[in-house]
Amino acid sequence: MTRIGIIGGSGLYDMAGVAITEERMIATPFGEPSDALRLGTLDGVAVAFLPRHGRGHRKTPSEINYRANLWALKSVGVEAVLSVSAVGSMKEAIVPGHLVFPDQFIDRTRGFRADTFFGDGLVAHVSLADPICPLLRGLLRQTAERLDLPHHDGGTYLNIEGPQFSTRAESHLYRTWGVSVIGMTNVTEARLAREAELHYATIAMSTDYDCWHASEEAVSVDAVVKTLLENVHKAQALIRAAVPAVAASVRGTCPCPNALDAAVMTAPDRVPPVTRERLALLLARRDAAAA
Repeated sequence: MTRIGIIGGSGLYDMAGVAITEERMIATPFGEPSDALRLGTLDGVAVAFLPRHGRGHRKTPSEINYRANLWALKSVGVEAVLSVSAVGSMKEAIVPGHLVFPDQFIDRTRGFRADTFFGDGLVAHVSLADPICPLLRGLLRQTAERLDLPHHDGGTYLNIEGPQFSTRAESHLYRTWGVSVIGMTNVTEARLAREAELHYATIAMSTDYDCWHASEEAVSVDAVVKTLLENVHKAQALIRAAVPAVAASVRGTCPCPNALDAAVMTAPDRVPPVTRERLALLLARRDAAAA
C-alpha cells in the first residue's frame, strides 16, 4: 500500500478525514528526526505526518535534521512527499494567501546543513535539473484548479539560510533574479528526497511580501502566523483532495523512484561495508535489481 508523507506544521494533520493510529519515533543512521511520525490514514489512504520544526516549533531551519526526516519517512514506506511551508512572495501577483507550486530552487544556504546521504566511501551524483516531481506538481495544480483555490503553477523558490528574514537590499537583489517565493527549508528536503528516490513537491503558502514591497509592512513573525492561521484550511483542502490521486499515480512513469540508477559512481567492491550497511535502505532496490 502506497504511503504519502506530509511535512509541515504540527497542526496540519488536524483536518477532517484523518485517523491517526500510531506515533512512532524513528531511529535513523543520521540521528533523530524533528519529531515522532504520526501514522494513520487520510480518507483511507496511508499517510505519515511529520512536523518539520518539531511540535511547538522548536528547531530553526538550520537545526532541522533533514536527513533523519527523509530517512524516517522512507523507512515507514513513504513513496511521495508533500511539503507544506510558509514563504514570502517576491512578485506582486503572488498575493499573501495564495498557494504556489514551484518547479525550481536557488540554494542560498551556507553549508551548515547536511544535505546528502552519501560520502564516507560511496559517491553518488543525482540529477537535480528538475528538483520537483513533475507528476506530483501536476496533480497539485489540477486539484487546486478543481477546488478553485488561488494558486500559481511553477516558479523558483529561493532558499536562504535564516533564521533571520532578508535585508531590504537582499530582497531587492533577489527580485532581480526573477524568483517567485523565498523560504528557508525546502531545497534541502528536495535534494535528500531525490537521493532517497522519493517523489517530492512543495506546497508554498505565501504569507507576506518579504520586505521589498513599498506599500506593505516588512515581514514579521506575527504577520506570517496570522496569514497562516487564516489560510491553513486551503492547504488542508488541497492535501485531502490530492492525496487519493497521488496514491494512485506514484507508481507510473515518473523517474523519481529510479534516481540512483545513473547516479552511483563508486565501484560496488570499493564501498566500505559500514557505509553500505548504513545506506542499506537507499541501496536495497538497486542491490535487488543487480542480484
